[in-house]
Amino acid sequence: MPRVKRAPATKERKKKIIKQAKGAFGKRKNVYRRAKETVQRALAFAYTGRKLKKRTFRQLWTVRINAALKDYDLSYSKFIGALKKSNIAIDRKILAELAVEDKNAFAAVVEQSKAAN
Repeated sequence: MPRVKRAPATKERKKKIIKQAKGAFGKRKNVYRRAKETVQRALAFAYTGRKLKKRTFRQLWTVRINAALKDYDLSYSKFIGALKKSNIAIDRKILAELAVEDKNAFAAVVEQSKAAN
């Protein structure tokens, strides 16, 4: 059997990890074993962060909608229930945007939901 030289492949793999660890402190950026640990941990946090971002934004939209509804003496839960009853299919992201940017349009949506109740 011919002899297999794996040095180039190993060097490329290690270079890839070291490049990903750029910005880490101390040995974590240039010692392969430490850099590998750092990168694995960072990737795990990144994955979790992508999931948490969705949760965080939904909470933000809820808070914004609820704050805008205080002017109409309406609670968030009653408003969402009224929207469902009146078959108005606007998601929370758009509702929050309307509440902040376009108060007239938000007022119209609130009045429509109240009318269906």
